Amino acid sequence: MKTSQNLIDRRRAVVARGVGQFAGDMTAVSANGARIVDADGREWIDFAGGIGVMNVGHCDPTVVAAIREQAGKLLHSSIHVATYEPYVELCEKLVELLPHGGPTKAMLVNSGAEAVENAVKIARQATGRSAILCYSEAFHGRTLLGMSLTSKTTYKIGCGPFAPEVYRLPFPDRFHRGVGLDEAAFVKRELERVESAFTNHVPAEHLAAVIIEPVLGEGGSIPVPFGYLRGLREICDKRGILLIIDEVQTGFARTGKWAAYEHAGVIPDISTWAKSMGGGMPISAVIGKAKIIDAALPGTVGGTYGGNPVACAAALATIKVMREQRFNERATIVGKTIRERFDRLKQKSEWVGDVRGLGAMVGLELCHDRDPARPAKEQLESVLAACRERGVLVIPASRLGNVLRVLCPLVITDGDLNKALTVIEESVLSLPQKANA
Repeated sequence: MKTSQNLIDRRRAVVARGVGQFAGDMTAVSANGARIVDADGREWIDFAGGIGVMNVGHCDPTVVAAIREQAGKLLHSSIHVATYEPYVELCEKLVELLPHGGPTKAMLVNSGAEAVENAVKIARQATGRSAILCYSEAFHGRTLLGMSLTSKTTYKIGCGPFAPEVYRLPFPDRFHRGVGLDEAAFVKRELERVESAFTNHVPAEHLAAVIIEPVLGEGGSIPVPFGYLRGLREICDKRGILLIIDEVQTGFARTGKWAAYEHAGVIPDISTWAKSMGGGMPISAVIGKAKIIDAALPGTVGGTYGGNPVACAAALATIKVMREQRFNERATIVGKTIRERFDRLKQKSEWVGDVRGLGAMVGLELCHDRDPARPAKEQLESVLAACRERGVLVIPASRLGNVLRVLCPLVITDGDLNKALTVIEESVLSLPQKANA
């Protein structure tokens, strides 16, 4: 019996069925840079990046060394019991790197969902309001509040009742919802939709915050139009509503900047971070304007393991590597290569409905006859399987499962990047070139 199959069989025997799998029966025993080795010794080019976690690459030597050093000093004390250097130093680094328009403060927890939960609690205490406005196709986690904010219903089956005072608008997705409109007209219409929500869904004076991903991750790598984000900032300022930007997947150089919101020239009141922040270790952060962050009463935010010293050391090392190796520039180059290759593929294949993204966060959407209303989920599944057969690990996205998303480590070599893109292109071109064939 193959080692991989044995491991998968053991998983099925003891691991909860609800822990889903994106990539079939993939296994992993080691990894380096942008390559993963499975339990049979087969090597894969990693275009999934642990779902956007491994921007710095697998087992970066600087990150591994920092983990080892810190593990020999202090594994845990809890920030609620004793203050320790790595927690404070990381918060200092975060507020330096990501100032929120003046005095800025941060807090650390373990996951993106925890960051979102704490951000909402802070917003509610800071405003004295309870309602939260979010978006369709959003993903904000699988905790009760996170799942209430998350849009995709397949993640929510049998999990209700959900948290109250959560309201939802359609995400400003021009490909699916803006046919026939130029970007300016589309943005104007969608911002008017926000204003109308205050009479149709929830009074503005009840809203604590609007939470939005600057690029949908699980929703299909769809960027928010920059004009929309700027307009949303203005609406929030006018109405006394806080703007929370969820940078869990977009942050730490993925889009070519430390924060995706920087592309639009806006500053949120609160932002949430995780994934690539820790270089592979579980850690997340809430960052915001100091007067807003400090509105939370002592004991109402945080958690026992939040800002674990080893994870903090990994995050500090990750930021150091990203700065020294100019990851924002690298993400721009990687993203340009991917977009150019996918744009050429779109000219060749009638299955490619849209190519989009920001920096090195790119989505390729397959549709019948390039029609956004006719998703080609089965065809994408065929493409992903063909890629895996040829040693390229890539995963899907979107509520309809018809978007191929690229989240490769930013340390990927040009050779591996182009090799993987060739495999994807050839897998798409192997589909029948007439949607009615």
